[in-house]
Amino acid sequence: MATANRPARAGIVLRWPLGLALVSWRYMWRTTPLHRSEETGSAADLPRPASQDTDPGDRRQGLAAGAGPLLHRYYAARIVRSSMGPPELMDTVAANLNRASPEMAVFRHTRGRPGQLRQGDELVVRMPGPWDGPVRVVHRDPASFRLATLEGHLEAGEIEFRAASDGDALHFEIESWARAGDRLADLLYNRLRLAKEIQLNMWSHFCVRAAALAGGRLSGGVTIRTRSVDWPPPGASAPGPAGPPVGSARG
Repeated sequence: MATANRPARAGIVLRWPLGLALVSWRYMWRTTPLHRSEETGSAADLPRPASQDTDPGDRRQGLAAGAGPLLHRYYAARIVRSSMGPPELMDTVAANLNRASPEMAVFRHTRGRPGQLRQGDELVVRMPGPWDGPVRVVHRDPASFRLATLEGHLEAGEIEFRAASDGDALHFEIESWARAGDRLADLLYNRLRLAKEIQLNMWSHFCVRAAALAGGRLSGGVTIRTRSVDWPPPGASAPGPAGPPVGSARG
């Protein structure tokens, strides 16, 4: 898929006010507590490689292709009163991402079979924000999956969804590593902060819906941690192994 041209990107920008109004309304009326924090990150915030059999040059739009700072974001929710285990929850989420995604964001398969999610599958995310664009599943295991942006996406990076046992509860997490796809996206994402807020509300809403899909309820709301890293990160020239992700429930 060719990279979206400037008129196409401008068209997406013109749709942002509608998307912003929708998520702002949801934010105002949301009863779920959101615990937000922002801090300065470091080279330790770079993602670990997700797979060894996907050529990074095969239409992948990695962090180095983006503009502006790297935003490492982590969303976490504790789900109680669910009879599901982590694999069952992740299979349920992966079978139809639109059941967990808010109405303004629609996932559509372009490669692979709908109703399941396997490594190598590709999807297009349609929404009135800077995330319209193609993604590929670059990792899938029983308790997690990771998506990477492809050429034409207005972000450059990766996002991982995972679940783990937390005593008699479930711990659901979303972790993303992304830069704006180009200078225009950087302006509206990092300078005006419109897209940044849309993204925060989208994925926190995803956590709320994941709890509903699990047949349980949230305990303590949603924790959202944002770490901003100048690019290129001090002491690192490119993404690579970086130890366990910040806040990960996995050992």
